[in-house]
Amino acid sequence: AWYVPCLASLETLQELCRKENLTCKSIGIANRTLKSYEVEYLCDYKVAEGKAYYLVKWKGWPESSNTWEPQKHLNCPLLIQNFLRDKQEYLSRGKEGKAMKVRNHVKTLKPAIADYIVKKAKQRIALQRWKEELNRKKNHKAMILVENTVDLEGPPLDFYYINEYKPAPGINVLNGITTGCECADCPAEKCCPKEAGFILAYNKRKKLKIQPGLPIYECNSYCRCGPDCPNRIVQKGTPYSLCIFRTSNGRGWGVKTLQKIKTNSFVMEYVGEVITSEEAEKRGQFYDNQGNTYLFDLDYDSDEFTVDAARYGNVSHFVNHSCDPNLQVFNVFIDNLDLRLPRIALFSTRTIKAGEELTFDYQMKGSIDLTSDSAEGLSPSKKRIRTVCKCGAVCCRGYLN
Repeated sequence: AWYVPCLASLETLQELCRKENLTCKSIGIANRTLKSYEVEYLCDYKVAEGKAYYLVKWKGWPESSNTWEPQKHLNCPLLIQNFLRDKQEYLSRGKEGKAMKVRNHVKTLKPAIADYIVKKAKQRIALQRWKEELNRKKNHKAMILVENTVDLEGPPLDFYYINEYKPAPGINVLNGITTGCECADCPAEKCCPKEAGFILAYNKRKKLKIQPGLPIYECNSYCRCGPDCPNRIVQKGTPYSLCIFRTSNGRGWGVKTLQKIKTNSFVMEYVGEVITSEEAEKRGQFYDNQGNTYLFDLDYDSDEFTVDAARYGNVSHFVNHSCDPNLQVFNVFIDNLDLRLPRIALFSTRTIKAGEELTFDYQMKGSIDLTSDSAEGLSPSKKRIRTVCKCGAVCCRGYLN
């Protein structure tokens, strides 16, 4: 037998069951819950005969089942707070004068305001579901939050969260490792970096101590050392709680840290689909027509492969460019010593305060050579249409490429 994952949300399936008067215990609709009611969000507001009423969307019920309920019967202070905040947000933009109008002695909310409030409520639910999905799929302990206080944009429709490279057919990103170090206490004379001809990348405080352009060789799955080895940093995943947020200056989504990050600390990996450079060139031309791309050349030793994070990626997919970045790119080798296929790690270049946006230079020198033609992504180093940079840095170069 084979199975196809359901793309409908739990609430949508519950709505269908209740609409057809069906029970399904696996999605929480039994005889005793078939007629249960829980407020999902508030759609509208009116005052009739001196009493305040809210139009309620019931969770797991179709919109045709919405009902007007007196405010005193509702026990959902947070949803009422969201409703009032969304109404005030709409009015503060100067789109309407008065919020209410009187018809047949009933004060009602203007339709445009009610429509905006419903859209914001649906967006809030969609972003919450997306946040939960991201945190289910991540393989690190730190949390991922999602925030949009700028517009009505919801989760990206064609993006799938992954934790490591997704190789295209014919590309092997796990090869070249057959043995590991025998160190009882890394680093020793024959630890992994020294065997590769380089120094250990980290100091005793597990902070980066090498210059950009030098590779990082971490202990691998064949090494004798355990998970607490000081040479296992990148492979443990993002150690900081991060927030994907909507930028207010037209740069789409961005990422900010929710915790203070010290200088030379590992922040995140850049992952995506590993494809050939020939395929990257084809996709790049297609992405150019869409106005964004997330192609990252793996050119540490050669230019055979590219990482495409357009559809498959992690939090780094949303990190924006800056001409004065706080992150630096490094090439990392762990369970694959193929110099054509390094893992890409982002380390802090300075202390980053909690709440500060994370950025890196899409044309960063000293580690890899990138040229971007999108405010929201990366592209191979090919000459394409120049795109104005919106990073806002004092030293801004004016263009992304």
